[in-house]
Amino acid sequence: MDVIMEALPALGSAWGLILQPIVLGYLILGVVMGLCIGVFPGLGGIAGLSLLLPFMFGMDPILGLALMVGMVAVVPTSDTFASVLMGIPGSSASQATVLDGFPMAKRGQAARALSAAFASSLFGGLVGAAFLTVFILIARPIVLEFRTPELLMITIFGLSMVGILAGRVAIKGIVAAGLGMLVGTIGEGASSGDLRMASYDYPYMTDGLKLVIVGLGIFAIPEIISLLRQDRAISQEPQIGGGWIDGVRDWFANIWLSVRCSIIGVIVGVIPGLGGSVVDWIAYGHAVQTTKDKSQFGKGEVRGVIGPESSNNAKEGGGLVPTLLFGIPGSGSMAIFIGAIALLGSGQIEVGPAMLKNNLDITYSIVWLLALANVVGTVICIAASGGIAKLTTIRFALLAPFLFMIISFAAFQSGQNLMDLVALLGIGFLGLMLRRFDWSRPAFLIGFVLSTPAETYANQAVQIAQSQFRKSFGEGLDYIFSPIVIVLVVITVFSVVLGLRQAKTILAEGDVQSGSNKRAPMVMLLAVTAYIAYAFYDAASIPSYSRDRVFPMFVGGVSLVGCAILIIRMMLKPESDTVFADRELNGEEASAAHGLWPTLAWFAGLLILTALLGFILALGLFLFAFMRYRASVSTTFATVYTAAGIAFMCGMAWLLNRDFPPGLLQDYVTLPWPLG
Repeated sequence: MDVIMEALPALGSAWGLILQPIVLGYLILGVVMGLCIGVFPGLGGIAGLSLLLPFMFGMDPILGLALMVGMVAVVPTSDTFASVLMGIPGSSASQATVLDGFPMAKRGQAARALSAAFASSLFGGLVGAAFLTVFILIARPIVLEFRTPELLMITIFGLSMVGILAGRVAIKGIVAAGLGMLVGTIGEGASSGDLRMASYDYPYMTDGLKLVIVGLGIFAIPEIISLLRQDRAISQEPQIGGGWIDGVRDWFANIWLSVRCSIIGVIVGVIPGLGGSVVDWIAYGHAVQTTKDKSQFGKGEVRGVIGPESSNNAKEGGGLVPTLLFGIPGSGSMAIFIGAIALLGSGQIEVGPAMLKNNLDITYSIVWLLALANVVGTVICIAASGGIAKLTTIRFALLAPFLFMIISFAAFQSGQNLMDLVALLGIGFLGLMLRRFDWSRPAFLIGFVLSTPAETYANQAVQIAQSQFRKSFGEGLDYIFSPIVIVLVVITVFSVVLGLRQAKTILAEGDVQSGSNKRAPMVMLLAVTAYIAYAFYDAASIPSYSRDRVFPMFVGGVSLVGCAILIIRMMLKPESDTVFADRELNGEEASAAHGLWPTLAWFAGLLILTALLGFILALGLFLFAFMRYRASVSTTFATVYTAAGIAFMCGMAWLLNRDFPPGLLQDYVTLPWPLG
């Protein structure tokens, strides 16, 4: 009761602060900026907050917070546009939405999918804000209960979603997850700094691959290539389907799913470092597990949109718990958020326990600014969804160069050099092959995302457990098997068993028919096996005293057993078996108007030109040539399109203070920005 009485005056003061017209104006400005950032694939909240940082210094605290919270709150809402309309994850928090949202758009139900997603996002955002209001004072002891074993079990629970998304051949999904985890271990190890699958001769690899590059490569590149080859609009229907009311009805019909997934989002969001990377997959897995007819998942099941979208907005509220209570950022965007708060006013606001003690009204202002931003952002998105959904009826050859330009820009935000584009195309090619031969790309991505926390928490848990066991056997057991760990173990085992039983009915990559020969699927399997075997050998060559060898060796060993089982199955089974699935011999790819290699050559050409001339000059040549010769438009249209694309890129780079990757030309000739 004392806690409630303490909170009530602060709540009243918070409403008084945020209901000022100027504060609401800044909130709406932040919402609009967040919507604009979120629409572009791969940019997300980190890029948006980075854009705001220079303006935060000395700004009135409540106005600065309104601007930042407005942006942070709606990015998970607006990034749904790219996920549903283009099949490109708008951010790491909207990857699962692609699985069913994009098939709905292809069926002419884009507006329905978008509005269902926005209604779910609004509800999830409000649940997150309500949770934060209630738990802001009592959550501290709960959060402190999560030590390393609990965090490790949450990570393993996230990995259990691989069972749901493994596909018809479960072992392929497990091997795909192992491959993703091994790709995630590339670079310096977290324990001793030993290199895995990297060399100081090639410094780019020592830092590992960035999530934005892997996410865009695995999902965006394959979908762009596939649609380009078919030379038609995204939607196969001439109409975009019902308006936003249909989607809202879908959400209301599944409101209890939305409630449960919102709670999942809040709980996972509270745990630092996991949140946006895994919460949508857990929510998607829950949506699958609680649906009687699972045959439509991966083909355009609206529940597959409602679940992830409810959770990814709710997790923003949960993510603010460790951020505000302990000053521990729950994600990259929250890390920038903490830095920006320190710049506000005269620096009197300090994130952490002191904020709850000295600035409780400001704390609750952040909570309810988050709720208001969700409402404003969702209203704008629903109002615009019908018009924006019409993008799916435009011939894709006109959209593809712009989309590729955007994801290229998003990719080289991490290192701002040519190797970012090389990595994007390399991972993109892997994504193409996984998609072609019905290897689960979601399973690969889950493995990649969770490889770092899984290795870190496993090493820490083993190290601490060893010291506890030295004291006494009982203390060691108490440390490992806490009540929370036991509950999570039971849930995880149940999830894996149920997921593997149901995997055959969940087509995460769609219905891929078996091929008419064994050669191509076998070559793909042997290539995957070769990489895993080399990664295992590479890890085994690390000195035995280093912990950095243990995790990749364990994952590699398990994955090699899976590969061996698949090889034996391919040798024994006939060509009609599902293990020989191949899109190039059956389905859309088989009847595509353009071949795979000529289409890939366009993007490889952009990479080669960038290495020679620098990104901007290469992009200009690429855009003009593509529009003129591949899209077959007039010279005038191609020229205007190219000029608009270059102007857009330069504007984005100027706003975010970024340079473009140079080429060989810039080594010999000094050119003005943006050419040099």
